[in-house]
Amino acid sequence: MQQNSAMEGVAARWPERIWVVRHGQSAGNVARDHAEANNITLIELEHRDADVPLSSLGERQSQALGAWVLGLAEHQRPQIVLTSPYMRARQTAQAVADAVGPGHRLIIDERLREKEFGVLDRYTSSGIVATFPELAAQRRLVGKFYFRPPGGESWCDVILRLRGVVGDLQRNHAGARVMIVAHQVIVNCMRYLLEGMDEDAILDLDREGDVPNCGVTEYYAAEGGQLALVHANFISPELAEAPTTASSDQPAGAK
Repeated sequence: MQQNSAMEGVAARWPERIWVVRHGQSAGNVARDHAEANNITLIELEHRDADVPLSSLGERQSQALGAWVLGLAEHQRPQIVLTSPYMRARQTAQAVADAVGPGHRLIIDERLREKEFGVLDRYTSSGIVATFPELAAQRRLVGKFYFRPPGGESWCDVILRLRGVVGDLQRNHAGARVMIVAHQVIVNCMRYLLEGMDEDAILDLDREGDVPNCGVTEYYAAEGGQLALVHANFISPELAEAPTTASSDQPAGAK
């Protein structure tokens, strides 16, 4: 049975427009692809996950996203940009902020950070099975939605912290135009909350494929105190000219 949507509250007031965006391609995406393709146990990164920057392609994608936002009519552009504190998300958000120019607020919110993987951080899918066979078996039994690795988070944990973000959208940003820049798991979990999904629905969404880098999911405030989905994982014409990658954000194998 599907849970009640966060949109169904009679007195709910929402931002006029909400965009939920995944960051541009990161150096971590590139390193992960290389490790997975070569059956390497650990993903080699020069930085901790929070400090992994955009790749050169990710920088071009972020600039293209900024160009798309700038192409909107002034009264349709974001007034507030909320971003994960992770470097790759902040760089993407800054590209949007630079394109829009003065007259908006850029807010870093740690609740939008990447899902925490605990002891599985930086392990590839095959690396997890080889190094942590008992955890891999537990994950298969418990399921992706509820599995929490030691020192890490389940999707439910991520959703719990995002409920606070949703509450702030209603309390502090009602009537405004808000762009959220974060990570793949955050995009899907925000959709879970804003569209009133249940476990089966979000897992079906995840099976459809990865959220494209700088893909945009957009909502508007409809009559009756509800949000309406405009489009999901939209790639703008500007982004289409800058190649995208569908690689997962995740530094550990998650599928």
